[in-house]
Amino acid sequence: MSGFTVGVAILGGLVLAVLVAWNAWTTRQLKPRQADQALPRNEPGEEPVPVEPVFDAEEPPLPMPEKKPGLDALIDALAPIAVEHPVAGEAAMAALPATRRAGSKPFAVEGLNEATQQWEVPQAGQRYTAFQAGVQLANRTGALNEIEFSEFVVKAQAFADAVNGAAEFPDMLPEVARARELDQFAGGHDAQLSFTLRARNAAWSPGYVQQNASRFGFVAGAIPGRLVLPSSQAGNPPLLVLSFDSHAALSEDPAQSAIREVSLSLDVPQVPRGEQPFARMRDAAIGLAAGMDGAIIDDNGQVIAAEGLDVVGADLEMLYDTLESRDLAAGSPQARRLFS
Repeated sequence: MSGFTVGVAILGGLVLAVLVAWNAWTTRQLKPRQADQALPRNEPGEEPVPVEPVFDAEEPPLPMPEKKPGLDALIDALAPIAVEHPVAGEAAMAALPATRRAGSKPFAVEGLNEATQQWEVPQAGQRYTAFQAGVQLANRTGALNEIEFSEFVVKAQAFADAVNGAAEFPDMLPEVARARELDQFAGGHDAQLSFTLRARNAAWSPGYVQQNASRFGFVAGAIPGRLVLPSSQAGNPPLLVLSFDSHAALSEDPAQSAIREVSLSLDVPQVPRGEQPFARMRDAAIGLAAGMDGAIIDDNGQVIAAEGLDVVGADLEMLYDTLESRDLAAGSPQARRLFS
């Protein structure tokens, strides 16, 4: 074999080796980042055996609310229902309509408990000396309209007849006008913030996202691909939500699912100001971006600097003040119902 042939063969081998190395490097770069491996305790002299961490999508369940916020004249059209004699809870429950909505608006009936003198949803084993029916004036679907008000009257009157009560209804036109004004206010002060975290280089696996998010207090939500930062108050909505593609979470092999973006969101009117949700959102966004080699971007794909987040926080403080001046403080039962 000539020297030239040997040289070509050597050169070809080197090229092949470089290609193999480059391919291996590229494969590692494209493979989604995985959660850190946990090392079990080993006997002296034994090699540590890595174990892939397991994340239980079912834990821990969020606490369920004990009671829905009651009717309130601030955001409900109310119709008092007088009865001559106390009504058993079982009879009141049987008289309730099959649906708890009038059009797109929540409808409810409450009874004045004879023993506690508190308004509550009728319950078995209790007696009630009066009732009130109510329909919500506005929510995120819009203001109460004339058709919905009429449906409210029909439902409330049917309940009153069933318990031998007398209902007194407010005038429709003033209530509908009040609903429109409330809806206009809500529409101008409804803030739902969202930041996107985008991977700069390698994509992320679901386990990698969950492991990093857990360092900021996030836990698995009830929906695949949804992590939540629970409220400190049982029954309240989560402070923040971190979400990603549900298909990646439901994949047969989640470790190989490539996630390039996650969304971090805050429903401002739903969360009390005292929980400092935006400060925690800001810290989580910056911390996750740094820990996961990601960038914080806006809806236009532009990178948001920390200074930009501070500006948003200052604007939110003014929004909180405005909501409180209207007796609709963020996180209050009234605000949670209005902004839903």
